Amino acid sequence: MRERHDFFSDNTAGICPEALAAFAAANAGFVPSYGADRLTAQAADAVRALLDADAEVRFVSTGTVANAIACATLCPSAGAVLAYEQAHILIHEAGAPSFFGGGLEIEPLAGIDSRIEPAALDHALARPRGPHERRPAALSLTNATEYGTVYDEAMLARLCGPAKDAGLGIHLDGARLANAVAAGFDPRALTRAGIDIVVLGGSKAGAPFSEAIVLLDTSLARGFDERLRRSGQLTSKMRLLAAPWIGLLDGAGDDCPWIAHARHANAMARRLADGLPFARAYPVESNAVFVTMDGARESALAARGWRFARFEDRSARFVCSWATSKEAVDALIADARDIG
Repeated sequence: MRERHDFFSDNTAGICPEALAAFAAANAGFVPSYGADRLTAQAADAVRALLDADAEVRFVSTGTVANAIACATLCPSAGAVLAYEQAHILIHEAGAPSFFGGGLEIEPLAGIDSRIEPAALDHALARPRGPHERRPAALSLTNATEYGTVYDEAMLARLCGPAKDAGLGIHLDGARLANAVAAGFDPRALTRAGIDIVVLGGSKAGAPFSEAIVLLDTSLARGFDERLRRSGQLTSKMRLLAAPWIGLLDGAGDDCPWIAHARHANAMARRLADGLPFARAYPVESNAVFVTMDGARESALAARGWRFARFEDRSARFVCSWATSKEAVDALIADARDIG
């Protein structure tokens, strides 16, 4: 039996052609190290153009370290980061934000379809806190969300407005921001919403191992490189982290591979959702399909080689990537229908 990891996650796919070509080109010759090179500057300019923002951009190796450093930058060690109750930074990063933030706490907020419920945020901001409680210092959002839904600009503004009024910094985990953009989200809305730090996902979008930390509040750049160095993320061969972004963001607007590949992944997810004989657990708005499935059907699919993830709510997740083919989607649909 051949194991099929096509739909386990979008990080099981390899490097997309555009990122790979840019990575290979960057490998030639000798250039200054630690980001003082032309390619790193070019990649940062491409990120700024995408967001239409005068931002500071840094490249790191994983989304976990990017989110953790972002939270630590915005929140003091005695403070709290407000986040969705099943946010990746709370459930799947082994306490990295607290580790990098010297003990900061993540306070969970309730949500609907994995988007934070505005009333839950309002309550967290307004409720009295005693001297022994943490006080919120930052808000963390995710787009596309942990369950594949997408915040539109109005939803984002509804959450960011009260948070900014309360003096909170705002972090956005954009591991799948490309998929949100491909679904219609305007990346320029991040600046309009007042978000301070955005983590732009590269690995899930087709890069080899690169995420971009975008400091939309450029005042946060003071001391940031020192923070990266202490975190082991001031990479000597920085051009190799940065170069894939040149390939991903090459082209105009929605035609750049970062968005075009995400649009393909989203389309494959819709095709999969329409064909699977299981009830959907959440709206399919990006590249992930969550369904309800009993243990017998899970075992039957596993026996045919298909690997997929079970989430905290026990829904089954299937994720499409830049490399997902119609043939793979249709093969999974056929097996799912065959097992009844």
